[in-house]
Amino acid sequence: MKTIKKVILFSFLIFGITSSYAKVKIPFGKKEVITIVSELPDNDMYKTAENSNEYLDLATIHEEFNVAWILPLWITQDPRLVLYNEKTETYYDVSNEEMTAILKDNNITKEDVLKVPFYNKYGGKAILLLLIILIIWSNLSKSENNVEAKEL
Repeated sequence: MKTIKKVILFSFLIFGITSSYAKVKIPFGKKEVITIVSELPDNDMYKTAENSNEYLDLATIHEEFNVAWILPLWITQDPRLVLYNEKTETYYDVSNEEMTAILKDNNITKEDVLKVPFYNKYGGKAILLLLIILIIWSNLSKSENNVEAKEL
């Protein structure tokens, strides 16, 4: 009797898990990406609120078209500089004059920090190209094997 219960439970688990995985779809679409490029000094000027122990950092934000949240294919919106609170995951847009003053006060050049990371810019394209080459190569090798099998 115990073995029947184990078999029923085991089959229920196997078939229940497989059907739930079959319903998973690969997400794709636009995604905002924030990257901290410089930590600003922890002083009152960069505090998030009074009597708070949270400080803002300098970050870039850009929008990209993404597949499965990890494969960026192209940049849909150029990067811009923002102030970012990592703990609350909140960013603050500031005017160009204020950002220029912040950069000058901290001896940061805009060109050095206003960049998209290499993987976000080229990584997704490289992986997609490799996948396409692998698919084509596997299809060609299958067709060559079929031709060799017919000749024998």
